[in-house]
Amino acid sequence: MIALSLAEIAAVVGGQTHDIPDPSVQVTGPVVRDSREVVPGSLFAAFVGERVDGHDYARAVTEAGAVAVLASRPVGVPAIVVEDVQTALGALARHVVHRLGATLVALTGSAGKTSTKDLIAQVLRRKAPTVFTPGSLNNEIGLPLTALSATEETRFLVLEMGARGIGHIRYLTGLTPPRIGLVLNVGSAHIGEFGGREQIAQAKGELVEALPPAEEGGVAILNADDPLVRAMASRTKAKVVLFGESAEADVRAENVRLTDSGQPSFRLHTPSGASDLTMRLYGEHHVSNALAAAAVAHELGMSAEEIATALSEAGSLSRWRMEVTERPDGVTIVNDAYNANPESMRAALRALAAMGKGRRTWAVLGKMAELGDEALAEHDAVGRLAVRLNVSKLVAVGGIEASWLQLGAYNEGSWGEESVHVSDAQAAIDLLRSELRPGDVVLVKASRSVGLESVAQALVETGAEGEVAAR
Repeated sequence: MIALSLAEIAAVVGGQTHDIPDPSVQVTGPVVRDSREVVPGSLFAAFVGERVDGHDYARAVTEAGAVAVLASRPVGVPAIVVEDVQTALGALARHVVHRLGATLVALTGSAGKTSTKDLIAQVLRRKAPTVFTPGSLNNEIGLPLTALSATEETRFLVLEMGARGIGHIRYLTGLTPPRIGLVLNVGSAHIGEFGGREQIAQAKGELVEALPPAEEGGVAILNADDPLVRAMASRTKAKVVLFGESAEADVRAENVRLTDSGQPSFRLHTPSGASDLTMRLYGEHHVSNALAAAAVAHELGMSAEEIATALSEAGSLSRWRMEVTERPDGVTIVNDAYNANPESMRAALRALAAMGKGRRTWAVLGKMAELGDEALAEHDAVGRLAVRLNVSKLVAVGGIEASWLQLGAYNEGSWGEESVHVSDAQAAIDLLRSELRPGDVVLVKASRSVGLESVAQALVETGAEGEVAAR
């Protein structure tokens, strides 16, 4: 964080200082909510959770080097006491972003947010110091914590924004007002909470509504291939830039193909030039993510050649997102178990099919959460798609939703041993350990609540005969 005294912070957040002998002492380190992340100079934000009360760690964090605690009650050590820690954290983030003067890029969408955010960060940091959301900490707590990790040297701040309902993104943009806003897509993720795609579009479009007008540098970057996103152009006074495979897109891809290993290759076109590239990431869905990143980078002054080089060298920065591991025995594990929705599930299956040409393929899939009334139809459709893509074997893991996956595959013509429903992750591990052969490709994917990353991790650690492979 930029250096601020405790007195300044108290004024910004409307708090009272307690047990602070010298209010001029500065916070020079990060603002953290996890006591294990405290370093000398930190400010510790004490949240009260369902199981843990951060106030209980006040003395431990100050002994570890925290300058003070942002708290909702006195804690016997240096503290700034406020009515609500979350509100105070947001106010502090707003103040720091305003002081910082960095270019703030915000992005949202139903699928691909984290992968695209990671691509944008890897491209922009070649140009100037860049801070970006770690993992998918994109809510009302994670977003201000990310903003507060910026320093005086930061020139680009890339923030992922998530939403669970109408008004959420509007709140986040109020904390960290973006100059560039990117909307990737409107899909089925959280459709059970929103009630329909139109409501999802309404929520995602709050991002472009928050942008400054074009004459003040505002830029809305929209997916030309998604009608609900493209329609958001009418909701902003910012400059509109379209990306996609559409001929009308300002930043577009031509000659898209997948390499034999399933990595996308294409010619990138921008308003100032074109360049060929092949990505290190797996799956054709990353083409759209790369175009979105390219559109942001182009608006910030990078050439097509610079962007193509950066995208060609970019990797995955976040865990369990198409994380590919080659085992010593030739088995390939694709760990995409961080989360799942119908769009990302279809993309992952297509990537599996491309990677597994001439090899035996396994799709180890679990439920997609928060689909509401669409759950049965969407799980059925994913099971059917696995069959149409000639996946060798579908392993559906878990309860009723997994049974719908397996039933979809069965009804599409996957009989006998081509699909199976198992009760839990351990059952899937036992099955795969006994049946995997050298050269097989295994995709593991489900919503985060299912915990299928344990399947991928167990398979990575296990050799062909069940022995732990050398790492």
